[in-house]
Amino acid sequence: MTNERKKLILALAVIFAVNIFIIALAQNAWADLYKKGSSGAAVTEIQTRLKNWGYYSGQVDGIYGSATEAAVKYFQRKNGLSVDGQVGDETLAALGITPGSFGGSGSSGGYGDQSGDLNLLARLISAEARGEPYEGQVAVGAVVLNRVEHASFPNSISEVIYQPWAFTCINDGQFDQPVAESAYRAAQDALNGWDPSYGAIYYFNPSTATSDWIWSRPLIVEIGKHRFCS
Repeated sequence: MTNERKKLILALAVIFAVNIFIIALAQNAWADLYKKGSSGAAVTEIQTRLKNWGYYSGQVDGIYGSATEAAVKYFQRKNGLSVDGQVGDETLAALGITPGSFGGSGSSGGYGDQSGDLNLLARLISAEARGEPYEGQVAVGAVVLNRVEHASFPNSISEVIYQPWAFTCINDGQFDQPVAESAYRAAQDALNGWDPSYGAIYYFNPSTATSDWIWSRPLIVEIGKHRFCS
């Protein structure tokens, strides 16, 4: 075999391998995967089916929170699936949902899914600012959005909210409580651009704060029981 023929065969083999790799990447990129922080129509459908079958007792709100994750794990255990709390193609199929029918993985970025972002933000506002003046509720929502735009924080609403130890309500169970009606209006006002916090990226209740560091943050405005800081 001539050197030229060997080079040609090698080149074809390399091209073939690269094509296989690209196809594999593309399939993985478009694979359905819904997990904590996802939101939208697919999550609503997942919650609906889990609730109808007795695995889920929370609200069907299109937000993949702790309660949904726990229900998915319960469903996976009962149906002999890998128990990871995430809904990929295998779990979707077990739920009777056709993989790919919702156009890829669950939304968790930016403002791509307005309905999901609204519900997620409202749940955070309700849990963190229940009983606060309406302006203070909007301000809490604005802090989340300000963090999305800030270089020091994740760049999506769900990632900001679920960032470890960012909000106490995620850890103490308040996030999974029923959402106050005013919180939905406050979330919408924040998404529409109202920012009573004037660009704050932190807030805290001075009556309960124990961190010296949070007290060192420059104060911007006080609303209700919260101090909003830069």
